[in-house]
Amino acid sequence: MNMVTLTTKGVRVSVATEYQPEYSTPNQQHYVFTYKILIQNCGEHTIQLKRRHWRIFDANGVVREVEGEGVVGQQPVLEPNESYQYVSGCNLRSGIGKMVGTFQMERIVDGQTFDVSIPEFTMIVPYRLN
Repeated sequence: MNMVTLTTKGVRVSVATEYQPEYSTPNQQHYVFTYKILIQNCGEHTIQLKRRHWRIFDANGVVREVEGEGVVGQQPVLEPNESYQYVSGCNLRSGIGKMVGTFQMERIVDGQTFDVSIPEFTMIVPYRLN
């Protein structure tokens, strides 16, 4: 499991992915991956995660966009030096793909919103690496 990390405006986002063979059916071009996201508030203000926006690229040329409120049904509030972690999933048809996106955060003190970049990460079925 490899991890990528990116810090934007005092918010550090780390992502680790893992292939889920028990939920995948390669002969039907269905590959399932989980990704674990760790969000750390390294800034000096309390923030809340309001929205997410993803671009999902499948090696077969399909690009999907996902946008919505919060993550896994939550809009966590992070005090300075606090972190929040969640796990979600993605399915691909080719066994190779990548995701990149942004979180919209709101500074509680003044209601100002800002975007935090989610680092681009790849999802590759392990046997494709041979």
